[in-house]
Amino acid sequence: MTAADTRVQLVRDATFARLDTEGGITGTRGSAPDGVFLRDARHLSRWQLTVDGSGPTALVPATAETDDTATAVLTPKGTRDNPPAYTVFRRQTVSAGTLTEHLRLVSNRPEPVTARVDLTVDADFADLFELRADDRHYPKPGARYETQGTDEGLRFDYRRGDWHARTTVTSSPAPDATQPAPTAPDSTAHTLTWHLELDGHGQADLHLTVRAQPHGPAVHAPAVPHPHPRAATATDDFTRTCERGLADVDLLTIPVTGVDGEEVYAPAAGIPWFLTLFGRDSLLTSYFLLPYRPETAAATLSALAATQGQDYDTFSGEQPGRIVHETRHGELAHFRQIPYGRYYGAVDATPLFLILLQAHHEETGDRSLAVRLERHARRAVDWMLTDGGLEKHGYLVYTPDPGGLVNQNWKDSAGAICFTDGTQAEGPIAVSEAQGYAYDALVRTAELAQDVWRDEAYAHRLREAAARLRGRFVTDFWMPGADFPALALDGQGRQVDALASDAGHLLWSGILDTEHAHRVGRRLLEPDFFSGWAIRTLAAGQQPYHPLSYHRGSAWPHDNAVIALGLARYGLTDEVATVAEGLITAAARHGYRLPEVIAGYARSGTAGPVPYPHACSPQAWAAATPLALRTALQQT
Repeated sequence: MTAADTRVQLVRDATFARLDTEGGITGTRGSAPDGVFLRDARHLSRWQLTVDGSGPTALVPATAETDDTATAVLTPKGTRDNPPAYTVFRRQTVSAGTLTEHLRLVSNRPEPVTARVDLTVDADFADLFELRADDRHYPKPGARYETQGTDEGLRFDYRRGDWHARTTVTSSPAPDATQPAPTAPDSTAHTLTWHLELDGHGQADLHLTVRAQPHGPAVHAPAVPHPHPRAATATDDFTRTCERGLADVDLLTIPVTGVDGEEVYAPAAGIPWFLTLFGRDSLLTSYFLLPYRPETAAATLSALAATQGQDYDTFSGEQPGRIVHETRHGELAHFRQIPYGRYYGAVDATPLFLILLQAHHEETGDRSLAVRLERHARRAVDWMLTDGGLEKHGYLVYTPDPGGLVNQNWKDSAGAICFTDGTQAEGPIAVSEAQGYAYDALVRTAELAQDVWRDEAYAHRLREAAARLRGRFVTDFWMPGADFPALALDGQGRQVDALASDAGHLLWSGILDTEHAHRVGRRLLEPDFFSGWAIRTLAAGQQPYHPLSYHRGSAWPHDNAVIALGLARYGLTDEVATVAEGLITAAARHGYRLPEVIAGYARSGTAGPVPYPHACSPQAWAAATPLALRTALQQT
């Protein structure tokens, strides 16, 4: 978790819960929402325990024992002369669509005691996009919320048109009473009450189960369960970080539909906002894991082929052959109130798809996936050449989408693609790293065409297109004064001149000659770029630089992983070692878990890496970063 967020987070089987320090849920919104979440919706928005009429005292605050289980020790209020009559040992566990809770009440007195336990429960079924800090509000005509008491607890239903979601709460023993909670008149919250008899120094148990039933297919545990993390055996920081990273990838692996309708398991992007299939995130995560877990790449490629663009849809950005940016399963996506049900606003996911497909074949020697996805690969190339802009503009370009993403490369926040005065570039925009990806995708797909598909003419065509792209890139992007590549070209062909980490991705793709690559690689390790922990997204000292900006001064582990692989490609051994040491040291200060992003403050001025306050954690490509660093070090 981040410095600004003290909530306990549990995750398992595409379900996650965020709890306060007593194990409760209060229905918060903004940058740190709490609740139980599944398929982009909050299925439990209130879960507040009282004992003997008041909130309990936490002797031991809720703590995550494992990734999916938290425990706490609570008591009723007491004094030194009148200590609590009993103690509550609380244990909460998340699994597929389910939160289970065990309350064990242990008497501290020799005489019998009756404990009153009240639990106030609600389910607001809020879409994740409603809970974000921008506080947007979406109309919901015809929405109906219903709460019904059952013999064992409660049932919450939410209906709107053809949309129906449900949350059930069951308990053993059954509650003694159920009544509406004393809250706002239109609230669906109810309070369950138990009177539990405790013998002298005896105990009583209360078991609770919350089951989320979202709209759509029934929730089930994976047919092939994700392996639970083994006990850590490593003694060095690097291996511990790799072990933690692999465990986090397991936590973020979700069932998705493959290209032939089969169920496959691919990495989601991150928690809390992105527990869903993401184009570039899932692709780069899979690439980082490729030497260690090639099956992850196969699953991701199959899932993205299944969602590849078929038609033109301005609202979602869909175009034939384009690889999806993200998929969503919530109410707002269902009713097309947001474009993200299947949103295609990414300029880079399509070439990354082609890069991973060839890399999988190269790593495994298995031709079957490349054969199976040949049609999808050719359609992806067609998109790059046509709608992607290579033939018309000479480069892959995107036009800012005011209803979706203004920027459509990995730095997709508003204002991220900026000039040195901080002005956002206007489109169509050609970001530098996407040109490298396009070059690499053409070269790699030519290899598949020759070695697997046996189409020499197609391979020759792609190699020629790649050579032309490489030939003009330095001429158009290199800034002689800065001796560094431009971040992008704007719609007028002007160089977007902010000094940014995107240049490091050009080494990974191989679009630069050795001389230019060495100049870029060494420049990225200068103090204005390299904080001591990692390479910043934007070099310090520029007007738009801000160490706590999402993409204009912070440092991203995955960004550094791509750069490290590029440094290794060009034999910059010392630079690879420097980047790896900074990140692994940072990970050791984060419990061996690399967060999505860290602040850009210099290592020399801080005792440890400063957390970025809104970082996802765990986050898939950050989790896979130590594996990429290991690969980079092995290549030098």
